[in-house]
Amino acid sequence: MTQLKEAKKGKVTEEIEIVAKNENINVNKLINLIANGKVVIPKNINRTTKPCGIGQELRTKINANIGSSSKMEDINLELEKAKISVEYGADALMDLSIGPRLIEFRKKIRESVDVPIGTVPIYEAGVSKQNKNKTIVDMSEDDIFKAIENQAKEGIDFMTLHCGINKDLIEKLHNSDRIMGIVSRGGTFLASWITHNNLENPLYKNYDYILEIANEYDVTLSLGDGLRPGCLSDGTDIPQIQELVNLGILVKRAREYNVQVMVEGPGHLPINQIASNMQIQKTLCFDAPFYVLGPIVTDLAPGYDHITSAIGGAIAAQNGADFLCYVTPAEHLSIPNLQDVKEGVIASKIAAQAADVALGLESAWKDELAMSTARKNFDWEKQFELSFDSEKCRKYRERSPTDDEDMCSMCGEYCAIRIAKNF
Repeated sequence: MTQLKEAKKGKVTEEIEIVAKNENINVNKLINLIANGKVVIPKNINRTTKPCGIGQELRTKINANIGSSSKMEDINLELEKAKISVEYGADALMDLSIGPRLIEFRKKIRESVDVPIGTVPIYEAGVSKQNKNKTIVDMSEDDIFKAIENQAKEGIDFMTLHCGINKDLIEKLHNSDRIMGIVSRGGTFLASWITHNNLENPLYKNYDYILEIANEYDVTLSLGDGLRPGCLSDGTDIPQIQELVNLGILVKRAREYNVQVMVEGPGHLPINQIASNMQIQKTLCFDAPFYVLGPIVTDLAPGYDHITSAIGGAIAAQNGADFLCYVTPAEHLSIPNLQDVKEGVIASKIAAQAADVALGLESAWKDELAMSTARKNFDWEKQFELSFDSEKCRKYRERSPTDDEDMCSMCGEYCAIRIAKNF
């Protein structure tokens, strides 16, 4: 059983019923959106998790990346990151562990939260070779598919698989004017393997086998953008768009196989290219849910990339992106700590809320109107409750030199709301 297959039959699964209620959307309308591939509910049949709908006419969702590095393996830290991500509003998590103990990490992270969990299985295939003193290019096709199948059996809800990269694209990339080349880690794994072995991408060549696995466990495919632009100068170039064309073809095949599928996107883009990128993806990929990293709108702000990505994320979501992958202040610089993770999630929450308001979502406007009322009434507790970071708001309020509840220290007795409260 997959959610897509049941939706095509017009059946209301438990997951569909929960999502419809949470999103305040008519259940029959939701079934139609799922049946047409415009909404996915990532939930492996082997895992108990809170159902989350991603796609058209639903709230913009947020993903937080966590996971160990080959240079730092601290399971307690990653578990804390998982919990703080969910606490501050992440709708899903991706475990991107590449340390020697990644299988152990994945199990504990999976058990620590009840939101959908995603992975990039080729990391496991590559790391297993590294642990045996071999290299990424020594992976066999069996290694790659074994990792996919094992993770599906474990209960992974969605998987990033770079199925759209093929030999032809790699050859064209070598002849392109790209500055940054390939910045996707999974994309680099595959491009290196293809080049070294002079063979076609196993994920592209054996896509039907992936569909069999995904169908059996209802794993949602997240078709990876291995050739996404890694800097503004590479935005919307030929390799990026050609990969997207390949992904569109794969989206149709997945739907025919009753496999849920979404598509990943850029990356780094100038603001003026974001809306068109969203429209291109929706057209080429038949309105599949779009999962974007950022987009980061300037390359000049290391240490502030949670802000650069929130700007891009808000514009992207307003123009069709459905799922925002958070970016932390540590992006491009180091492994994020707990504070970085918190700030990254909140920045993405801001972007998602801004987009949902612009799109006219009732739930988004309900909270905005509640905050407006609380501010007018000087209801500080309600303002703290509604804010994305109540702890920070409370600390700022406590820093105020006045105890008067009908003003803040910025305006004091000259507060416009206080003076004109009868208007």
